[in-house]
Amino acid sequence: MGFADFVSDAGLTMLNNWLTTRSYITGYGPSQADVASFKAVKEAPNPAVYPHIYRWHKQISSYESEFSSLPGDPSKAYTAYGPEKSEATINPKDAPKEDEEEDDDLFGSEEEEEDPEAVKQREANLAAYKKKKEGKAKPAAKSLVTMDVKPWDDETDMSALEANLRGIAIEGLTWGASTLVPVGFGIKKLQVNLVVEDEKVSIDDLQAQIEGDEDHVQSTDVAAMQKL
Repeated sequence: MGFADFVSDAGLTMLNNWLTTRSYITGYGPSQADVASFKAVKEAPNPAVYPHIYRWHKQISSYESEFSSLPGDPSKAYTAYGPEKSEATINPKDAPKEDEEEDDDLFGSEEEEEDPEAVKQREANLAAYKKKKEGKAKPAAKSLVTMDVKPWDDETDMSALEANLRGIAIEGLTWGASTLVPVGFGIKKLQVNLVVEDEKVSIDDLQAQIEGDEDHVQSTDVAAMQKL
């Protein structure tokens, strides 16, 4: 009588079936029956394989701060709840023995075999869940960079310098806003913001490419950088 265990597939399947038409282990609200069962489950199971346990587990977890005040007998174990008759047992020695005269297979299992179609469907759901989880692409790591581009002198054509700079196109590079900042003696440096995907763009290579415009660019410096 009652639940057997929440570790084996058979035990979890029993609980999942029990919760198919129920929001709680017993009654119409959370109780100590849910608390005992929740603690026995340990962690939320795979929602693709045990969707009803997952829904119940998520709901009961919202009452964790109220567990001690929920109605019911807190001394009862989770095995005190569940179906009247259980095909799964905690220990095989506790399984009820069938009459030898009625057992055609002397070496067979006393437990009924699980429906092959149910097993096949559960395995398919599990495989689909794993594939979906593995296929989720992680967002690319990006950095926001502020770069100073210094001209040769006050006669350098800054418009041409910026045009050449923005003409550099690299996958994973996005140019942002820019401004001219006075540095003294009438010279202004170009300060420009850019966003780069860390795996695709090398800042050192980008600086070398910018400094390749030798007619306008004297040097470049990274003024600031932060991860996004």
